[in-house]
Amino acid sequence: MNFLEERILKDGIVKEGNVLKVDSFLNHQMDIDLFNEMGREFKRRFEGIPINKIMTIESSGIGIACIVAQHFNVPVVFAKKSKSINIEGEMYVAEVESFTHKCKNQVIVSKKFINPEDKILIIDDFLANGCALQGLISIVNDAGASVAGIGIAIEKGFQDGGKIIRNLGYKLESLAIVKSMDSEKGTIEFTNRGEY
Repeated sequence: MNFLEERILKDGIVKEGNVLKVDSFLNHQMDIDLFNEMGREFKRRFEGIPINKIMTIESSGIGIACIVAQHFNVPVVFAKKSKSINIEGEMYVAEVESFTHKCKNQVIVSKKFINPEDKILIIDDFLANGCALQGLISIVNDAGASVAGIGIAIEKGFQDGGKIIRNLGYKLESLAIVKSMDSEKGTIEFTNRGEY
């Protein structure tokens, strides 16, 4: 069992509807020491792969992406879920559906922040059905850039997102893959690294 799995078992809460609450350390209150450990592990897993930019999606992935970026010494670009008046010029746009919020959003990235020569590591906190990731991948592809890899904190292995993304040929590394959860018993079972 790794450091993130241990923390999920200690502080994660399983709710009905396959919801895993990790807001005490991952996506509402953030444990920066844990994020730093995650950054080190992503750096190890993507060692030797040229990466010059980290990309994530607003908002829960931003904190993790920023700490991971320190380990790679590269900037972070995040896809915004709404157009604000201070975004100008041309944009890449993708539609994504949120498993958590049960809604569709258009996400946008200014064209000036992604170039064809970019080798991008996509980072996010959760992977469920893969819609957010597919949206980010489409933005990277539209820019003519390349997805160097994808790093996920927690993957729900019992949903199809991970399988879909891996079948598309991307190097996807999840630090914790949840095999099953039981809200009545409050139990969580993880997948071993060789099982996916």
